[in-house]
Amino acid sequence: MVKKIDIFDSTLRDGSQGEGISFSVQDKIHIVEALDELGVNYIEAGNPGSNPKDMEFFQKAKELKLKTARLVAFGSTRRKDIACSEDANLTSLLSAETEDVCIFGKTWDFQVTDILHATLEENLEMIRDTCAYLKGRGRNVIFDAEHFFTGYAANKEYALDSLNAAVEGGASVLCLCETKGGAMLDECASAVKEAYDKFGSKVKIGIHTHNDSGLAVANSLVAVQAGATHVQGVLLGFGERTGNANLSTIIANLQLKMGYECIPSDCMEKLTPICHRIAEIANIPLEAGMPYVGQNAFAHKAGMHIDAVLKNPFAYEHITPETVGNERVFLMSEVAGRSMIIEKIKKFDSSIQKSDPVVAEIIAKVKQLEHEGYQFEGADGSFELLVRKLIGKYQPFFNLHYYKVSGEKPLVEEGLYSFAHLKVDVEGNTRVAAGEGKGQINALDVALRQALEPFYPAVNSIHLTDYKVRVLDGKSATASRVRVLIESTDGTDSWTTVGVSCDLVEASWFALVDSFEYKLIKDLEKRFNKLM
Repeated sequence: MVKKIDIFDSTLRDGSQGEGISFSVQDKIHIVEALDELGVNYIEAGNPGSNPKDMEFFQKAKELKLKTARLVAFGSTRRKDIACSEDANLTSLLSAETEDVCIFGKTWDFQVTDILHATLEENLEMIRDTCAYLKGRGRNVIFDAEHFFTGYAANKEYALDSLNAAVEGGASVLCLCETKGGAMLDECASAVKEAYDKFGSKVKIGIHTHNDSGLAVANSLVAVQAGATHVQGVLLGFGERTGNANLSTIIANLQLKMGYECIPSDCMEKLTPICHRIAEIANIPLEAGMPYVGQNAFAHKAGMHIDAVLKNPFAYEHITPETVGNERVFLMSEVAGRSMIIEKIKKFDSSIQKSDPVVAEIIAKVKQLEHEGYQFEGADGSFELLVRKLIGKYQPFFNLHYYKVSGEKPLVEEGLYSFAHLKVDVEGNTRVAAGEGKGQINALDVALRQALEPFYPAVNSIHLTDYKVRVLDGKSATASRVRVLIESTDGTDSWTTVGVSCDLVEASWFALVDSFEYKLIKDLEKRFNKLM
């Protein structure tokens, strides 16, 4: 019988502590949806008592219809000398109304006496009381044993007493946290085994590691071998200091190499696409050399390797890339992406087959644009428009004569920073429009809407929900190429578009036009299908 491992993703909480990571509420919603699609068991979504953004997220998240994942609210044990019912953080935790809560508590005696300034017994009471209080209010309690491995090395008896207090309080999971990230493999394995031998018959044992010694993934794997059935981490491994355990690597290793079940088997091929999607939401590049999901994970350069792989990929690949949704790449003569592109094309034109000549044309165009800095993994709206242009299923809704943008300083009117003026042809009619806004892109957006609204009233239903800019070549300083991602919604559907240029306004214009045209062409097809 295959042993089940619970996957607990902390991208939205522990991952958000990484340098350069900042999620909006909408970002968090999208990440939850992506992780749920992947099939993880738990999503630790933040501390509702720590900031208004997390509280707003939990309120909006109540409307989500998740298929597999369970949202988890995070918090600490009650404060010293305060009853649980009077602790503001625990009150906020309960207000999130998640069935599952994760509570961290001290297990290292030094942290108790020198950081909390509490006695060792007081800390045990805080752990026991908090777990019992939350369990008594219908919550499933996951106890994060903070600094467990350091505490275990310093005072084994007290570290285990801390775990016992959580069990007595009603915790269902004891997650052993390797908080400082310094434990070696044998240290991790032996400590997990003792905790499993002592408490494994009553509760699940979990593992939470950091990568300060480069061993976060390895320590997670040896912990599972020692009895842990609950693994915490961040899908892409980012987080405080050197990062958290990389769940994309852990999931693949456990499920494909070690015989455990982490996510539904039919979700494994989604691993790479979802990792790319979350990287785009986080506005970070996905590390090319990341195992399993990086763009170089199955890349081969000219020479004997390519010759061998062409004869039999098993010669140099430990798994087939399609297993995790990735693709094989030959760096000197790229022959990759056909299957993935065909799958995307079939979503809106099922008649196209892999052997059709236009497929090679599409692949060549995509490769060219990606070389220029485009990224279609997180911009399906622009990708669909690109394909439609190449297969003859596209019509322009307007043609641009010109646009001009400018800014003012000092402000001519409070709140107005920029102005845009443009001229377009729509259905043989020339339209000139102007817009004011908080920035040049906003002004350009306003002007375009004014120009198109008489012909296409649906543009008024388009709302831009996110706007991201990434510098693609920092060496060129202010002359660098930039990639702009715009996410839009009409209240029912959401889509993302992309633009690339050395000029930020032009890159934004490309993405903005794609956003409008994507909506208009979808509406046109819906009307046509109703007539049919």
